[in-house]
Amino acid sequence: MPEAKLKVELLAFTPKPGETAATAAHMCYAGIGIDRLKEKASPEYAKKLLKRLTEEGHMSPLEHASFTFAIEGISRACSHQLVRHRIASYSQQSQRYVKETGFNFVVPPKIKADENALKRFNDSMQQSGKAYEALLKTVPAEDARFVLPNACETRIIVTMNTRALYNFFERRLCTRAQWEIRQLAEAMFRLCREAAPSLFENCGPICDRLGYCPERETCGRRPLKANAIKG
Repeated sequence: MPEAKLKVELLAFTPKPGETAATAAHMCYAGIGIDRLKEKASPEYAKKLLKRLTEEGHMSPLEHASFTFAIEGISRACSHQLVRHRIASYSQQSQRYVKETGFNFVVPPKIKADENALKRFNDSMQQSGKAYEALLKTVPAEDARFVLPNACETRIIVTMNTRALYNFFERRLCTRAQWEIRQLAEAMFRLCREAAPSLFENCGPICDRLGYCPERETCGRRPLKANAIKG
């Protein structure tokens, strides 16, 4: 059974996403019509306005720009974390209708670095695969899948608006986030920065926006909240 490899592709996004969000923001404050708003929403104007919006926490205009990703090579354990971000649309490969014969799986780096742990892991994957294939001979795939591990690869299409992506990146780019979803967030973040640099220029781990770490423990990049207030 082969090891799964992470692959993330940006399938589609709102045309002129920065200008679209900036136009929505300007609508809130300007007493002018749509034609004038569109004229003013140049890339330079959008960049300036979006910076002010994110600094002031006026995030609702960012909801008008959305991004759709195709993701493969992540584990079911990772996808369970991903779908906790509720303001999004998900279409995931079904284990009920798609049989997982010869399934790919994700190997955690710390297991891969330990020879004994890796052997136990691979043995477990093989046993799960054999049990699954045996069960398929007598029960439907929707029942046989119960023996499949969290390491099993899944594929998923995800659509998020920019505000939801800010929330996702703030939490999942944190160095203390679980390693696999952090790798996924880093790949998605790179694609977003390439597609819409003005929208994501001020986006990153939550400690960068707050100036302190809101967690119980800090990785060291920023002080904990109590220490930041004392300072």
